[in-house]
Amino acid sequence: MGSFILKRLVNLIPTLLVVGIIVFIITRMIPGDPASVMLGPQASVEDVENLREELGLNKSMPSQFISYVGDLAQLNLGYSYSYSESVIGLILERFPNTVVLALAALLIAVVVGIPAGILAARKQNTIIDYIVMLVSLVGVSMPIFWLGIMLVLFFSVNLGWFPATGMGNLSDGLWSYLKHLILPAFALATIPMATFARITRSSMLEVISQDYIKTARSKGIKEYLVIGKHAFKNALTPILTVLGMQISNLLGGAVLTETIFSWPGMGRLIVDAIDKRDFVVVQGTVIFIAFIFVLINLVVDVLYKVVNPKVNLESDGGKK
Repeated sequence: MGSFILKRLVNLIPTLLVVGIIVFIITRMIPGDPASVMLGPQASVEDVENLREELGLNKSMPSQFISYVGDLAQLNLGYSYSYSESVIGLILERFPNTVVLALAALLIAVVVGIPAGILAARKQNTIIDYIVMLVSLVGVSMPIFWLGIMLVLFFSVNLGWFPATGMGNLSDGLWSYLKHLILPAFALATIPMATFARITRSSMLEVISQDYIKTARSKGIKEYLVIGKHAFKNALTPILTVLGMQISNLLGGAVLTETIFSWPGMGRLIVDAIDKRDFVVVQGTVIFIAFIFVLINLVVDVLYKVVNPKVNLESDGGKK
């Protein structure tokens, strides 16, 4: 186990390097002069040139890349002149907000999606099964930006039940905070919820058809024990795979949700940084999110071994 974890941590380096190269190239392809956009139209030519020199934009691309990689090696994500703050400071300020939104969405997805998948498997080829699968298909296919706008129009504009934008403050009370969280969390949870339902149903159907489940039922064991203790435990490994993927997707894919609901998280930070041509912030936040992606995948692989000791972690990343 220890050697596997160490090996995966070492593999972080080439993964993050590849991500860094891609982000470096893309940020340099964004139209417009970052220094001019940061300083605004009122800035003098001299001020723009001074900022370009501070940012290293007057150097050649290879020189800029070498400096960029050198900063990453020292865990230095740079300094944002748009926000007058270090990038790591901005990340530490915004990342907890994204984590709150992602965990709330994940909670909704797990609480609704997994039981729905179990129910669909138990009621296979019935109207309940068809309804669950139809709703799941709609959930997977529904664009988040459209759903977010519809939720705002219906629940905020028409009914006035929830705030349309912003993030509540716990000092104003827990309910005020939750009212700001419900709509963006539900919008973000839609695709993971549908995914959990479909994967859980598929995994449960495979397990339920096994002989040991039929034997357990023939012994008169109560159905909820057969499903909960025997079937679901053995169907959990594929669900863990999806769980790890969905956590990563929720953290990295909250850009649209945070933009629609003006949620002050990492996604909103990236969008604002792109508008300001602040490539330093874009580079730093994307690298940070890539690191979280790989770290979560490592945790999921370790959980495989906890749930199923027969899993060989040293072969194919946690597969049998």
